Amino acid sequence: MAAEWIEKLTGSFEDKKRWRHYKARKELLPANYRTTIDGLERYFMYAGAIVKGDVLMAMFEDLIDLIERAAADATPIREIVGDDPVDFAETFIANYANGQWMKKERKRLTDTIDGAAD
Repeated sequence: MAAEWIEKLTGSFEDKKRWRHYKARKELLPANYRTTIDGLERYFMYAGAIVKGDVLMAMFEDLIDLIERAAADATPIREIVGDDPVDFAETFIANYANGQWMKKERKRLTDTIDGAAD
């Protein structure tokens, strides 16, 4: 019971474990792949607007899976992100739209207008 109360204040313990595991995996990457994931992570945090911890962690876990496979195969960074890293990042984020606050606000607006139109 106390754990539930604490999690309401601090967030999910499971998400925190997942975050620490993700960070540990990231530290094992070769420097250029780690630099790439650092840049993508920063962009995702600012541009992604994902407010659901479980969705955010799923996104980062998918990202680390992708980058780890690329590092293991010695795939060049540009083959991963292409010529436009922003386009890559935006496309990647789009797969996790259900965690974005904007999706919730769009639904709220639509529901409000639907209710007013009745």
